[in-house]
Amino acid sequence: MASQTEENYLKSLFLLANSKGEINLTDLSKMLEISIPTANSMVNKLHEKGLLNYEKYKPLVLTAKGKKEAALIIRKHRLTEMYLVEIMGFGWEQVHEIAEQIEHINSNAFFDRMDELLSFPTIDPHGSPIPDKNGKISWKSYDKLSECKAGQTVKLAALTHSSSDFLKFLNSKGLSLGLKLKIHSIEAFDKSMIVSYHNHKQEQFSQMVSERLLVETTNPNL
Repeated sequence: MASQTEENYLKSLFLLANSKGEINLTDLSKMLEISIPTANSMVNKLHEKGLLNYEKYKPLVLTAKGKKEAALIIRKHRLTEMYLVEIMGFGWEQVHEIAEQIEHINSNAFFDRMDELLSFPTIDPHGSPIPDKNGKISWKSYDKLSECKAGQTVKLAALTHSSSDFLKFLNSKGLSLGLKLKIHSIEAFDKSMIVSYHNHKQEQFSQMVSERLLVETTNPNL
């Protein structure tokens, strides 16, 4: 059984692999806010346990065993976030830190019951996929709002970033998953967008915001 520290490394390696493709010690140390020598020491331990393939000067690669263990940690985290929002009434901006602690509970029955009470959700409150009990993830293909064109109507499906500050910003704008957005115009100079939602309420989104919103196309009825 992996220690809590090892689980945090595995989760970070898994998330980095999905966002960057190749993983190196520098990226890992930055994500975990630790020194490169400290990261190197743990990477060697994970390699010895058969969870990670590590060769000097080459990218870090999770083994099949490491990927499964990492996915199951992420499953526990995202199920917990969903439970906190759907059952306990927490805001989506409040759940990450709590889930960081609960994800290390070593009880399959606990999380399976949580899954059942939630009617087996496939995404967490931020639109990220929840791995199944075997560690398999069903990925969906979304577009960034910044890649869409004026005149399109899209549905907000997920986020690329879910920091507390960004989620609070979305709350202040009345944005939530499932909301339809109509793109009215795109500024050529800075790529900012004018969009409408909530009974034709209009807002201007910067390029940074629109790049963090993942959407799917929908019927143009607002």
